[in-house]
Amino acid sequence: MKPHSIGRTLGIGLRIAGRIARQRVAANAQAAANVPASPAASTAAQSRAAGQAARQATRGVVRGIGGFLRPFRRVGGILWLEVTGVFFFLPVVVFAPTLWRTRASYLHGPDHRTFLITAGITVVFLYLSVSSFWRARRR
Repeated sequence: MKPHSIGRTLGIGLRIAGRIARQRVAANAQAAANVPASPAASTAAQSRAAGQAARQATRGVVRGIGGFLRPFRRVGGILWLEVTGVFFFLPVVVFAPTLWRTRASYLHGPDHRTFLITAGITVVFLYLSVSSFWRARRR
């Protein structure tokens, strides 16, 4: 989706949500005004109608804001995956020199255990980093 079409879509959606909310509030206010009653019953009915109109207006605003933020949620998810991938890559950078230094004793040397632990940590975090970037790319 092109950037100018995102803005256009958001603007149209926001205008439609506002129009729907205005219509519902006006309809509820009109229904509350048409209620015939005695003084005690009319105030209770009017307060119920006003409460219902406020709830519907709130729901309309929440739906409008949700529709407005939906594209940003997608972009935020992609950005989160990329940042996570960078943080998962940091241990790879930290442990790579140790892995390189102990590579000669990978089978039977004095640093055999250090090499295996470092290799395991490096492989796990490299996998997590690459998979995080891969998931961000697929979105």
